[in-house]
Amino acid sequence: MKTKYLILLSIITFIVGGCSDILDRPSKTDANDDTFWVSETKVRLFAHEFYAKTFTGYGVGYNSQYAALLGYEFNDDMLNQGNQAEFERTIPSSKGSTSIDEKAPAWQSTYSGPTWNFAWVRKANLMINRIEERMKSILSEEAYNHWLGVARFFRGIEYANLARVFGDVPYYSHVVADNDFDELYKSRTPRNEVMDHVYDDLTFAMTNVRLNDGDQSVNRYIVAGFISRYALIEGTTLKYYYKDNNRAKKFLELSIEAANIVRNSGKFDIVTDFRSLFGSEDLKGNRDCILYRHYDVAHQITHCVATYCNMAESRSVGPTLDLIKAFICNDGKDYTTSTVENSDDFSIANLIKTRDSRFEASFWDKPTPLSKSSHLYIVKFIDREGPEFAAAGEAVPTEYTSTNNKNDYPVLRFAEVLLNWIEAKAELATIGGTAVSQTDIDESINKIRNRPLAKEAIAKGVTKTAPMNISDLPNDPNRDDDVSRLIWEIRRERRMELAFEFSRIVDLRRWTKLEYMDTNKNLDLLTGTWVNFPKELPGELSTKNIGILSVITKDGKQIKYNGSNGAEMIGFFRHLNSKHRLTVLDQPGINPYLSPVGKNNITDYKNKGYELKQTEGWGTQD
Repeated sequence: MKTKYLILLSIITFIVGGCSDILDRPSKTDANDDTFWVSETKVRLFAHEFYAKTFTGYGVGYNSQYAALLGYEFNDDMLNQGNQAEFERTIPSSKGSTSIDEKAPAWQSTYSGPTWNFAWVRKANLMINRIEERMKSILSEEAYNHWLGVARFFRGIEYANLARVFGDVPYYSHVVADNDFDELYKSRTPRNEVMDHVYDDLTFAMTNVRLNDGDQSVNRYIVAGFISRYALIEGTTLKYYYKDNNRAKKFLELSIEAANIVRNSGKFDIVTDFRSLFGSEDLKGNRDCILYRHYDVAHQITHCVATYCNMAESRSVGPTLDLIKAFICNDGKDYTTSTVENSDDFSIANLIKTRDSRFEASFWDKPTPLSKSSHLYIVKFIDREGPEFAAAGEAVPTEYTSTNNKNDYPVLRFAEVLLNWIEAKAELATIGGTAVSQTDIDESINKIRNRPLAKEAIAKGVTKTAPMNISDLPNDPNRDDDVSRLIWEIRRERRMELAFEFSRIVDLRRWTKLEYMDTNKNLDLLTGTWVNFPKELPGELSTKNIGILSVITKDGKQIKYNGSNGAEMIGFFRHLNSKHRLTVLDQPGINPYLSPVGKNNITDYKNKGYELKQTEGWGTQD
């Protein structure tokens, strides 16, 4: 009996916060498979295998891969002291196994690249097969459709990721036998065909998954929220990368439909100040959150992300000046067109008072060398008290150090769904859809801007940003010629709201805007915050920093610290060790919008008598 409860406890621990594959992949040949599929409880336990893989948070322990802050450092928001993180420029030896039994998952694309892997597709297909073949007489019709919907949701999400990363990929709709080489080594399925299957999976799930299946279990609102994200990604990828407006329309409409399920439910709202969403120890019942990830000290489920926001730990990666400049002033306009007094004063103290409230909630209020590359320190993912201890010279409590962090993570926020919805509507309007109205803006962007302010922010002079007026949109001189004012401002809103979360590199790829990461064209990508070194950081003007520190004045002049010019060191900080990123756009045999498969993957196919073609845009690089 004790063993039974220990097993149950381990399963609960995995559900609550585990990040690694504790349960591993299911085996077709395991003897338990013959007796496992006998109740709804069992199928629920099997479904939980997908949670930690699909719904990332802050990670567990020091495992922060794909976590907020630490997992998404490759984009135009983040600057590294030294060499910048690079795009793939050569075809690797391997991208994971061609076998669908390989454990490593395909996931969000980062600079290190994803893997060519179909293990999680196999898991989903196994779940679908067992429900259909063994559970019709066990489950009620409602339960049967619900669990099929859950399985198809996870399969659809996995294939949406694979297709977004690799383009054409082999499509498997059933469990493949280990000795069926014709299937194991099948050719790539055309991407449109794959995404039609994804569309069918997601719409089935959105119709059949339960509205409520218990706290933190997949329900229709979670499904719809993620569909609003993935359908928007697909719709804009089709529009901008593949130039296929007809298909783009189909997915943009799906994004809107899914978001409306969440919006019209009345269950969610914007009611929490921004910082509290990320620093809270318990997000249960929070109406801003559609899905959150709970951490629990009692079960040793803790993380490390807040540690890197505690004002005691230094980081070599920090925010770029390009991101800083993207924050709108509190009159709703970019700093170049704003009428706010001192809108062009980039001292942190002034930015806090003149910029959108999300700036103050995301960054420490003084420049600090703890942010080595930028001197602007990120505090978004910790509560208000956490950074104050180190800043005051006091010992930092254990809960803010090492892997002892216990604040929850809002995996899927209502604010994101609203931004998905308004962007999909704006994009659809450019290819035949209904024009965006002021009411649409009020129910999305302006609702977000009107979120409550923390008392600490108000004390610093922070005010709410003025509502967006669709008839008087800012005319940012830095706006791309191929982007309307409305879409430009929607994208800016997304950048401010989701900074350092999952979104930015995915957004740049789906908009075909990877040129934003070209450091040769935009030196703000190698530059940090405004620092008055003589006044704010005089201790940095020492011999150890000769030839290390420099500042960029407002007129673009670079002043390098030489030991005797300390009084001149006032401007945007630039570390002299920060190097340019290598060029990838318009280079033969390189396609930074899709990932290559490895040479060994192609060879593996060939040795079995099959052909695996390289990803579109990549040469052979023999």
